[in-house]
Amino acid sequence: MVDIATDFEPLAYYNVIMRSWKSLLAAVTFACAGTLVGASQCQATLNTAIGVANRLQSEYFNTANGQYTGGSLWTDAVKTSNTPILQSSSTDISYSAHAQNTLEDLHNLMLASGTDQYSAVADESFIGRSALNPNTNWASLLGGSNDDAGIEKWVVLSLWKMADYKANRGLSNTAYLNAASTIYDIIAGQWDSTCGGGVWWSTAHTYKNAITNELFLLLSAQGYLRNKNLTYLENARKGVIASGLAYLFAATGNSTLLDQAEITLDATMQHLTAGTNILKESCDDAQSGGPVCNQDQGVWTKHLQYYLDMAGPARVGKYSAFLGSQESAVFHFGTNANDDVGSVWYAPNQGGSIFTPKTSASGLAAHVAAAKYGPC
Repeated sequence: MVDIATDFEPLAYYNVIMRSWKSLLAAVTFACAGTLVGASQCQATLNTAIGVANRLQSEYFNTANGQYTGGSLWTDAVKTSNTPILQSSSTDISYSAHAQNTLEDLHNLMLASGTDQYSAVADESFIGRSALNPNTNWASLLGGSNDDAGIEKWVVLSLWKMADYKANRGLSNTAYLNAASTIYDIIAGQWDSTCGGGVWWSTAHTYKNAITNELFLLLSAQGYLRNKNLTYLENARKGVIASGLAYLFAATGNSTLLDQAEITLDATMQHLTAGTNILKESCDDAQSGGPVCNQDQGVWTKHLQYYLDMAGPARVGKYSAFLGSQESAVFHFGTNANDDVGSVWYAPNQGGSIFTPKTSASGLAAHVAAAKYGPC
């Protein structure tokens, strides 16, 4: 079984399966310009999502420091050679890619459901506080990691989603947009022509990899459609993978790009499930606990939602039942009596499912995606 987000370091080893939720999804993830794409929402599924979100916030979110506690969120992946990034050395707190996904998911949920239950989280969060502080040194704070297992790109996506929520509620989002722009410029500064182009994995300039550049493509394309800054568009055109597809879709709406995207979506559904139509990562084991995978099942379902936002109603039917299956598995197999979601979705927990903030956030994303495009 191949991990949903295996990071093959050399660009030459990039393949269709690995880019299933990043490359071509990035090319069509343009629904983040502050406007909700219309689609009916399943209130029952949203209610389930709110239950998971309530537990996630009450159990793991520390309002004192604006960080998530009680579990490692890719801790090792967000360290420089000397200093943990956004992590307290005295407590088990890390603020990494999954923390950013959690903030994005919460605001995605509020936009979908109309609730303002978590309206204070943006300004209370560590990233939100940093955005609101005009003296924040983002280059120092984020530590120079451009990879998906680092946090810079996920921070931008999180800031944008929080900004979308604020705009939707008639609140000022300027500080969040400015912070996202600043971080984007830091990432873009790591692009050069070495190896035929692309962004370096870190400011150490030791190597370039595929996932880093797929995320850069996503940010550049999304950013251009948000602010119409031609520099973003030029950067999107410089993307190592699928740059032509991204540019053509953004410029013309060419539907052949959607056909290309669905090759990778369909490959994921065929090859990265457990024989039960449920997403499974290689280290997921219902019977014996092991290392927690990246929990990219939830990220994948979220980006499938974003894909369908732009692809249009004619493309929804193909994926609706699959999203419903993921949501059902999360609810029936993945969730315990406390509304915590574990790492295993594909089968009932027999002692092997591991419960952490990132696993709950992953389940939350599946509920929100299915509420919009799954059966009700």
